Amino acid sequence: MIYGLYTSDMKGKSKSLQLQIRVSPREKETIARYAKMTKMGMSEWILSKALPPGQQAFQGLLAQLNTAANPKYILAQIHDMLNAAGGDEFELMVAQPPGAVLTDYLANYVAAMIEYTAVQKGRKTPSWTRQVPPLKAPVFGSDFKSLQLYLLTHSPPPFRRRNIFIDATVGQRV
Repeated sequence: MIYGLYTSDMKGKSKSLQLQIRVSPREKETIARYAKMTKMGMSEWILSKALPPGQQAFQGLLAQLNTAANPKYILAQIHDMLNAAGGDEFELMVAQPPGAVLTDYLANYVAAMIEYTAVQKGRKTPSWTRQVPPLKAPVFGSDFKSLQLYLLTHSPPPFRRRNIFIDATVGQRV
C-alpha cells in the first residue's frame, strides 16, 4: 500500500502564476523595508516567509525517498536536517505533511523521526503525523534474531509505536 496525504510540485521552478494580495500602504512600506534589509525583492521576501527554505529542502528530500536506490542515505540526510534545525525552524520545516507519496514504511519512519525530534526539542508534534497508521507487521533494523530481542526493548518509543525497531535515532548514529 502506498501512503500520501497530498501531492504538490516540489520543484517550484516554474513561476507562471501570479498571486495578488491586498495590503495597506503602511503594510506595503513595512514589507518593502524588511525586504530591503534582507537584500531581497518584495516577492522573494514574502515567499521566504510563506514557504520557508527549510521546509522546501525537507519536502525535497521526502520527494527523493521512493525513487532513491538506497533510501537509507536520504533518511540520513533527513536525520541531519532535523537534528541541526533550531526549534522554530524545526516546527516550520515539518508543519506540512509529505507532499510526496511515501510507502507505509517510509511514512512511518519519517513520522517517528519527527515525533522523536519534537520531544527532544521540546516542540509540538505536527498533527499530520497522527494520521499515519502504524505498520501492521514489525520491521527490525537487523535480521539477527539475537539482536531483535534487544531492539524490541530498546527502540525509541515513537518508532516502537509504529512497529519499527531500531537502536538509534535523531541525534545518534549507529
